[in-house]
Amino acid sequence: MKIRRYLTLLACLTTPFISTAGSKHPERPFLKSELIFPLEHWHNHGSSIVECPNGDLLVCWYNGSGERTADDVAVFGARQRKGDRQWSRPFVMTDTPGYPDTNPAMFIDPQKRLWLIWSTILDNHWESALLKYRISSGYQKSGPPCWDSGDVLHVTPGTNFQALVNAALDALVANPPPAMKRDEFDAWIKKDRARLPDKLSCRLGWMTRVHPFVLAGQRLIVPLYSDGFDFCLMAITDDWGKFWFTSDPLVSIANSQPSLIRKQDGTLVAYMRDDGPPPQRVPTSESRDRGVTWSPVVDSDRVDTGAGVEIIALRSGRWLLINNDLEEGRHRLAVTLSDDEGKTWKWKRYLERDSEADVKAGAGSYHYPSIIQAKDGTLHASYSYHQKQSDVKRDAAGKPANESIKHAHFSEAWIMEGD
Repeated sequence: MKIRRYLTLLACLTTPFISTAGSKHPERPFLKSELIFPLEHWHNHGSSIVECPNGDLLVCWYNGSGERTADDVAVFGARQRKGDRQWSRPFVMTDTPGYPDTNPAMFIDPQKRLWLIWSTILDNHWESALLKYRISSGYQKSGPPCWDSGDVLHVTPGTNFQALVNAALDALVANPPPAMKRDEFDAWIKKDRARLPDKLSCRLGWMTRVHPFVLAGQRLIVPLYSDGFDFCLMAITDDWGKFWFTSDPLVSIANSQPSLIRKQDGTLVAYMRDDGPPPQRVPTSESRDRGVTWSPVVDSDRVDTGAGVEIIALRSGRWLLINNDLEEGRHRLAVTLSDDEGKTWKWKRYLERDSEADVKAGAGSYHYPSIIQAKDGTLHASYSYHQKQSDVKRDAAGKPANESIKHAHFSEAWIMEGD
């Protein structure tokens, strides 16, 4: 099955651009978008996008017959050469035979090396995720990167981890969320307390989602989350992977997948996915010591459906947040701008937005976005694209061909123009 899937991917042709007001200048409003490969029945999810020093775009994602429960899942990639309008045929970035490889994240470090960080799932449960990384200097040619080195990223929470988590859980018990049923809340607290004394439970299960964060060109912070604990942690290195240590945990009711941004005064802010009780809002936390300790997690005013978010600082000084701005569903994907470091969000536009009729008939799903600002100032996003039910076609085997990864290229001016 895996060989057949790979041959199918090699045979794929990229789809044409869908364009509005096509300009490459960031000061002009434009949007161009396309599927990186044709819709197929294989599960395609969790993408990450980077711009290479030579101007190429590189996207990776995980692909297979499922997620953590399918042992044929591998990390695939595709490249768009600078100036081209099409993507290459997908290629394998990394594959651990017999294990699911999931949740890849990429970035390019100050030495212009490409990093790929991902999780190999050991026993088909997210709690068994083993974090790995690879580094490449030879990644700007056609095909997959040539990896120079790689290792397991051992996540070893500090000696005060158990005490910090218990203290945070005590604070939650003293002020439980009113919208959460008491028996569900008690079970959540009990689950985390039961995991804490087990060393293996504390060291496995940590996963990436968004781009790692390079602080002042020296410190690398890899935002992590655990589906076992349902909260977040940062893996930190000051010597590019020779030695890793962890931050204090960011604990609340089911926050995950943190994305980092830096204020002008040096404060780091984590914006997270909300998997907790309603109202669904993007949780936030702040660090004033370069990512080591974090303030209590609080809800922002940003609506979130319980799917991935990412936030980046633009060269204009504005902040950009991309997420599903819904209480329920993933059929809208919004990009929102702030010019006051997240106090207010004055501009919003939708990369995807199904109509009410589409929602009633079976909405699509456009989620897990990854976003960057390119050297020319324009914006590139990649995201999981699951077609709305009314448009789904079947492949030669009779299976619904409805999943791909989509790329969108647009400008700040396009967002500020509004819908």
